[in-house]
Amino acid sequence: MEREDNGGQAVRAPDISQLSPEERADRLFNRVMLLSSQGKSDSVLFFAPMALESYRLLSPMNADQRYDMGRIAEVAGAYPLAAAQADTILQQNPTHLLGLILAGRIAALEKDAGKQAAFTKRLLAAVPSETAKKLPEYDRHRADITEAVAGAKQTAPAK
Repeated sequence: MEREDNGGQAVRAPDISQLSPEERADRLFNRVMLLSSQGKSDSVLFFAPMALESYRLLSPMNADQRYDMGRIAEVAGAYPLAAAQADTILQQNPTHLLGLILAGRIAALEKDAGKQAAFTKRLLAAVPSETAKKLPEYDRHRADITEAVAGAKQTAPAK
């Protein structure tokens, strides 16, 4: 497949057929998140099913992959799927930052203030011990964690 770049030159689309399933899933995750950040909801809805299917093909999925799948589901409006990913992460580790963040985001989108407050409290309590673990997924999603913790501190009741 070819398209033209800004100078009118033919540019080949990347061949993802040679990528590993994990690399394909990562590429699609990045594309969906970029499109979402650009407000291109039609494109998000076009690519999200492909991205979700690429994650379904990974087995077993780790917490990082479940978070990615949950975020794709979140931006595509598939809240039950996103919540299921958060639940699975938290079943494996009740203080996992990405599970708490995803669960809190879904609670906020579903306008469940009680659940959101509970996840905010759990997130703030878990930050010191979880960040000390220096998990690779925490490094990969550092911006999400920083943003969520800052937001949690702003909304948490004063002690």
